[in-house]
Amino acid sequence: MPDRESHKDPSQSEEPAKNRDTSRESDAERRRRRAQFLRELTEARELRDRVQPRRAKVARLRHAMRMRTFRW
Repeated sequence: MPDRESHKDPSQSEEPAKNRDTSRESDAERRRRRAQFLRELTEARELRDRVQPRRAKVARLRHAMRMRTFRW
C-alpha cells in the first residue's frame, strides 16, 4: 500500500545531532524528574502507612518473613 509508506515513524528521530547536543541537559532533567518522583512516592507511602497502620504493620511483617526465608 503506497499511501502507508508516506507516513513517518514518530519513534525515529529526524535530528540525531541535536539529541547528542542536549543529551547532558536531558540527562540532568531526567535525573531531576526521577528524584522528584521518588520523593513523592516516599511521601505517598508514608502517608498511606499513617492512614492505614494495620495494613502497614502487616506489610512490614510480610516483608520480614520474605527476607528471613530468602536464600542468599
